[in-house]
Amino acid sequence: DVQLQASGGGLVQAGGSLRLSCTTSGFTFGDYAIAWYRQVPGKEREAISCRSNDDGNTIYADSVKGRFTISNDNAKNTAHLQMNSLKPEDTAVYYCAARPHGCGWVYYGGKFYSVDSYKFWGQGTLVTVSS
Repeated sequence: DVQLQASGGGLVQAGGSLRLSCTTSGFTFGDYAIAWYRQVPGKEREAISCRSNDDGNTIYADSVKGRFTISNDNAKNTAHLQMNSLKPEDTAVYYCAARPHGCGWVYYGGKFYSVDSYKFWGQGTLVTVSS
């Protein structure tokens, strides 16, 4: 079975840092793209970062570019999202997701959207940034 588990969320003050991890199993990690999304209750889910393991293509949403860094550890089948200079508006539940090959994202209206539905998702980890 394919499994993704996001962890590393918590409460942090504005300006602080957190590192999220997404441990995976059940698929060939090197053949997939790992994406990070976040969602605030009542709002649209936001695509924030993705890294394609097969070609190294890396994408960041405008809202996190320069502050967040995505990395994939192929040896451990684990993805990470290093989040620095956190802001209260970063408060959300963060999810990791996997898609074969590329990220499959298109840029429209200042945001990224997936061209198709990601099939595999982790359960989410809550990040709360206090002001």
